[in-house]
Amino acid sequence: MKNNLLSERLTYNGDNCTHTHVHLLNYSSDHFSETICNDFEEIMSHTPTENKLWIRVHGLKDTEYIRNICTYFKINFLMMQDILNVDHPSKIEKNGDFNFVVTRIFHEDTETSVRLIQGENVVLTFTEGEASFFDDAVKALQENVLKIRTRSSDYLFSVLFNELVSNYVSLAIETGDQLDDLETELLAATTSYNIRMQLQMLRKRYMEIKRTVVPLKDQYSKILHPDSELINETNRPFFNDVNDHLLNAVQLVEGCRETLSSLMDLYISNSDMRMNYIMKRLTVVSTIFIPLTFLVGVWGMNFKFMPELDWKYGYLMAWGVMIAAGVVSYLILRSRKWQ
Repeated sequence: MKNNLLSERLTYNGDNCTHTHVHLLNYSSDHFSETICNDFEEIMSHTPTENKLWIRVHGLKDTEYIRNICTYFKINFLMMQDILNVDHPSKIEKNGDFNFVVTRIFHEDTETSVRLIQGENVVLTFTEGEASFFDDAVKALQENVLKIRTRSSDYLFSVLFNELVSNYVSLAIETGDQLDDLETELLAATTSYNIRMQLQMLRKRYMEIKRTVVPLKDQYSKILHPDSELINETNRPFFNDVNDHLLNAVQLVEGCRETLSSLMDLYISNSDMRMNYIMKRLTVVSTIFIPLTFLVGVWGMNFKFMPELDWKYGYLMAWGVMIAAGVVSYLILRSRKWQ
């Protein structure tokens, strides 16, 4: 891994080729406008302003465009690197005059890197592609739902954070439901290859959710710090509500862990039971054939004097004895419940 402290170069390490552009939302209690900015000069033409701003950056491929935006809003170089490093683990930090959230969202069977930055009168969001999962917040600003335009930028930050947490809650619930369905199949004593693949898939999803949610829960107190100047006291209850949702997400994830662990044990137990059943059947078949093998071995010996070989009905008698021996062995095993 290259030492990022020894280079001023910004590198996007993702594979999303979405053209970098900005959806700029400018709003106040009596004003709202939105503009698509394809270059930095267009952003400059709409700022500075006394209104509040939401800078939605879609696509991270154009690193110079990202650098110009961050430099303009006085976002430091280390934060720029974290924005472009899509493999960075989830975290929350208070960095200078900004609250900074590094996370990801699971949307329409895809996993997308998301960055939230909140400063004074500005919120910036960075996503690898088109971020439709924030459309509800855009609509709320357009329609001034709950007078959102009159509130400070930290309220919008809490709304966007809550959108992310709601995504984690929904995914954890969906994963839990799938685990419950899988438990029903396993209790039916089936051990198909499909069930094993589902277990592996759900375990992978659980690990992805856990790696995303748990660090956010552990570090959320950095946002709620009493001395934080970025959080308006009137909006603190909304951040507390987001914290409650985050704790709920963690509890759901832990529930998935316990269920997944029990299902893995149940799957292994079912596999062992099935193997034992197969071995039992093979043992029964072998046991039935033991006396038959003995009789065939005796009559197959090449002694000169074996009177049975000269009997007229010796062949039929041999078959009769072997069939009788097999039936008797079967009945004995059956009477002992095949044990």
